[in-house]
Amino acid sequence: MFLFILEPRRKPKILQLRYRKRGSAVALRIKSQWYKEDTERSLEEISGALAFNAWKLAKDRAITLHGESFIYESDRQRLNVISEYLIFQIQMVDRMVHQSLEQGDRQKLITALALRLAEHVQENGCELLGTGDYGNQFIALLNQRSREYSELGFGDDGPGYPFMRHLGYEIQQLMGASQENRWVIDQVMDMDAPEIYKQMKRTLRNLFM
Repeated sequence: MFLFILEPRRKPKILQLRYRKRGSAVALRIKSQWYKEDTERSLEEISGALAFNAWKLAKDRAITLHGESFIYESDRQRLNVISEYLIFQIQMVDRMVHQSLEQGDRQKLITALALRLAEHVQENGCELLGTGDYGNQFIALLNQRSREYSELGFGDDGPGYPFMRHLGYEIQQLMGASQENRWVIDQVMDMDAPEIYKQMKRTLRNLFM
């Protein structure tokens, strides 16, 4: 488990949510291969590609929730849900590279990934909600969640039931227990978490090839 400090650098793309009607799922296109595959890539470059795809996945899952008739009450709520999806992905990447990277390289990769995503959250938070310290709030939440996820199992087949349930529980807490949102935890656990794992596993494998 690593602790992170935000150091803003780049200007990320602004969040734009285009909602889909229920049952109108569209395949998400993930960029997970290099233009010049025979060129060695730095951990900084790999973290950038991971962050790009993690943001797309998190945003797509947020859109999917709305497409399944779950209701957002505010842009703040949407951004918080996206943050939970991002943190879930950071935790999975950390577990998946545990065996393949030395401790120092693993920490560099995960730290760079976390900071890139914090920049996305900061920029989009300012655009949606006005001036605020959204990036550092994300980092503080990431540190809290890292302690929580560290107690949960992740095996060769990916995240265990408690690992996925934790994501579902936190998003349920954000969405509330209204008639419209009472089953969001099932959507997240049964559909979103496994799909995110599958996509991120493939992305990570391709980027390190």
